[in-house]
Amino acid sequence: MKLVYFAWLRERVGVGEEEVELPATVATVSDLFDWLNSRGENYQEALKHPDVVRVALDQQHEGDRNASIAGAREIALFPPMTGG
Repeated sequence: MKLVYFAWLRERVGVGEEEVELPATVATVSDLFDWLNSRGENYQEALKHPDVVRVALDQQHEGDRNASIAGAREIALFPPMTGG
């Protein structure tokens, strides 16, 4: 699974992207956040306000934290965006 981090999430995690093998227990977006938090202080710092972190599964925005990540090849995490 490819995880991609943008903006301040990238800065706090310390990498822009990484390839990981997720445990079988990680089935939803919420499970992913829990698992990432277990990986260390840098992830805990990046995800300390999970309600503002946006998620895209294979480049499609997913707002439901209970959404399944099964079959996804890439998960991107990013802060809220503004622009015009």
